[in-house]
Amino acid sequence: MRHALTSLALATTLLAGCGTNVVNPVTGQAERSVMSEAQEISEGKKAHEEVLKEYPPLNNPKLQAYVNEIGQRLAKQSQRANLVWTFTVLDSPEINAFALPGGYVYVTRGIMAYMESEADLAGVIGHEIGHVTARHGAQRATRQQTAGIGVLAATVFGAILEAKGVGGAGEMIGGVAQNAAAGYVAKYGREQELQADGLGAEYLSRVQLDPRNMIDVINVLKNQERFAADLAKAEGRPAPAQNSWLASHPSNDQRLETITKLAAQYKSAAPYQDEGRARYLQMMEGVAFGESADQGLTRGRNFYHQGLNIALTAPQGWKIINEAEQLTVMNAGRDAGLRLLPVPPKAGKTHEEIIRNAVKPDSGRSEARSLNGLNATHFVGTQTSQNGQRQNIELTVVTGTDGSNYAMMYLAKDAATLQNNRAQMLEAERSFRPMSAADKSAAKPWLLKTTAMPRGGFAELARSSPLANAEQQLKLINGVYAGGEIKVGTPIKIVVQ
Repeated sequence: MRHALTSLALATTLLAGCGTNVVNPVTGQAERSVMSEAQEISEGKKAHEEVLKEYPPLNNPKLQAYVNEIGQRLAKQSQRANLVWTFTVLDSPEINAFALPGGYVYVTRGIMAYMESEADLAGVIGHEIGHVTARHGAQRATRQQTAGIGVLAATVFGAILEAKGVGGAGEMIGGVAQNAAAGYVAKYGREQELQADGLGAEYLSRVQLDPRNMIDVINVLKNQERFAADLAKAEGRPAPAQNSWLASHPSNDQRLETITKLAAQYKSAAPYQDEGRARYLQMMEGVAFGESADQGLTRGRNFYHQGLNIALTAPQGWKIINEAEQLTVMNAGRDAGLRLLPVPPKAGKTHEEIIRNAVKPDSGRSEARSLNGLNATHFVGTQTSQNGQRQNIELTVVTGTDGSNYAMMYLAKDAATLQNNRAQMLEAERSFRPMSAADKSAAKPWLLKTTAMPRGGFAELARSSPLANAEQQLKLINGVYAGGEIKVGTPIKIVVQ
């Protein structure tokens, strides 16, 4: 649980003036921009520091060096080889990749888990390099100037919200925690995304990798959509709205059609290099799959965080959403939930001080509680919002075994919804506990491992897999969710505990 980028927009200012004409490195045409190349580099560097506060780099020097080598090889063949490029693998399970002006490119271990080869990864990186070389971030910032959004804010929020999704739990529960800046930051346009696809194919060709690997990348994204829709259908839910890297891009069907035509245009005088599948599988060996132990682990209805020595269980039918700065236990209707937040030490030493300093109530009452041996205080009252309106507030403050304090906030879209879900919220609250021996045994991270395809196929592998819907997920991470066969003995990725 870390601090988010919520204050960034307030801390930035507009670059002066209406912009000047600059020549786009890709098109060769002049365009108005509020960012010169020097400003792109300067703002990108500041934004990079903010990104690393939100997403820590993956602690895997070997994999970081591997991704950097691929990225540098592609960047040298781009229209902006003069930039000092930085490529970073982020320790996030999200299926994301994004870029900042000035040469900063990011991929998550989450998206890497679903790539099948070095060439596939190069396709993802090449696409993001394309956004930088075509100055798409600077174009975004220029458009946002008229909306009163600072250039750095537009730069960072555009990338983060696009990569992370303007939602997660923050978009739920009546929008009570939705980021105010989200509505003001434009996403990349459709033409920009398709242009980045084309540039990615071009860069692959220039390093002697088959541009048709861009097709494989888009198929990975299409399979994610299929899996999410199939899972929702099996559970009787509507297909989910996209809230990741996929959401910010044009229809994957359209992308697939476009990139197929583009890839066919490239003719190589020499044979294309090996796709690097064996090398890629070797590099992914032992990389965490899903949440990492440092972020806390969701296992079914349970959440475990060994570093904090806390555990929590969601009510039947409710979902756990584990984010960097908060944990939310949410109902099926996505309109009510219990949100767990760490309380900063400066808020106070006692529960009374915390409620007084952090909540700043106008009125209310407190009662002492005990949660599995932990001291807690439940508060119900009112507070005045930033716009001057009085609103109800309900939360429980609890102290963990290490002296750290946590707040569990009762959230719902309205009073009636809160009342209808109160029993489940109380159930989740009462499950908050120090980790037991059984909890510690269950709180084991999942890792990627390479094995040979057995004669029994994915059905055989699924029997010993810790994954839910194991057979489908194993097909998904090996690129055959929508069909295709893998021969017996072929190296494939599995997930182990």
